[in-house]
Amino acid sequence: MKIKKLTSVIAFATIVLFAGCKDDDDDNLTPAATSTTSPSLEATSPVNNANDVAHNKIVSAGFSVAMDGTTFDNNSFTLKHGTTIVAGTVSYEGLTATFKPNIALLSNITYTATITTAVKNIAGKALAGEVSWMFTTGVNATGMNTVNLGSAENYVILAKTAINNSPISAITGDIGISPAAATFITGLSLVGATGYATSSQITGKVFAADMAAPTPSILTTAINDMISAYNDAAGRPNPDFNELATGNIGGKLLVPGLYKWTNTVTAPKSFVISGSSTDIWIFQISGDLTVSSGVNITLSGGAKPENIFWQVAGEVSLGTTSNFKGVVLSMTGITLQTNAVFTGRALAQTAVILDANTVTQP
Repeated sequence: MKIKKLTSVIAFATIVLFAGCKDDDDDNLTPAATSTTSPSLEATSPVNNANDVAHNKIVSAGFSVAMDGTTFDNNSFTLKHGTTIVAGTVSYEGLTATFKPNIALLSNITYTATITTAVKNIAGKALAGEVSWMFTTGVNATGMNTVNLGSAENYVILAKTAINNSPISAITGDIGISPAAATFITGLSLVGATGYATSSQITGKVFAADMAAPTPSILTTAINDMISAYNDAAGRPNPDFNELATGNIGGKLLVPGLYKWTNTVTAPKSFVISGSSTDIWIFQISGDLTVSSGVNITLSGGAKPENIFWQVAGEVSLGTTSNFKGVVLSMTGITLQTNAVFTGRALAQTAVILDANTVTQP
């Protein structure tokens, strides 16, 4: 891919929106260093021709293969407005290179980011051609706001009707259920205490609506905050990506932004979420979210699970031995199949079903 002129925006935008990560037979998204093909740029954040970009934006680029981090510096990855060079810090992690400006970007200015052929993959193959993309900052741009979970953020699992576990899971963080009673938490061998319970499977506490005060009122607030967060995520307007890949995100590299699907989203293969530690992802899904067995989400460039929000109107199913990351806000149920690993929060307006899972609060 060679894009030296800013007039090449249509072709590049197509690559940014629909290009996937390289698929290996074992679904490993970090291909071997022996690759003889030139690496390619798979996605950028901001996307090409983006508008109203935040003044504190960290610019990032995701690659098709693992790159040699030593080839990224202020000569090979630059940011300019006009002929003025922006000072910043260049770094590389996972599949993602980032440029962090030293000071805030200027208001209502068009910037051009460029990555040269000096960058190479770990096999020593250079980028096929210099790549440039542009974006324009907003007048009062602060970037996409995170989803405020309120007091629901205090729980790694929060449900309204049931939390069922079989046979043994390892959970780090507090769990809660309301308006259902503690009897609707099964498979965790609860040991009662005043206002909460404990379990040998949980590093944290268990709360239910029928426990001693003030637990019931605290849980009511948390449930209401969970519903408000769901509505917030579902109501965000002007998505950056509509119906990406018709709902099949397997093998994709997902840059920060607002994504919207009016159907079911599936992940039959592993995929990468790429961006900085301050970036936000919101996935609006009108149908179900189905992650196949063995699928792994790789976070690249410093992306954090607590900044990734999956708003799902339908059911969420995470396949056996999958490794999932992010905050799931489900209007219906969340099911973790056998030995699935989950780093994030499972917040369901019905039930959460576990099966020998490792669940960790970020």
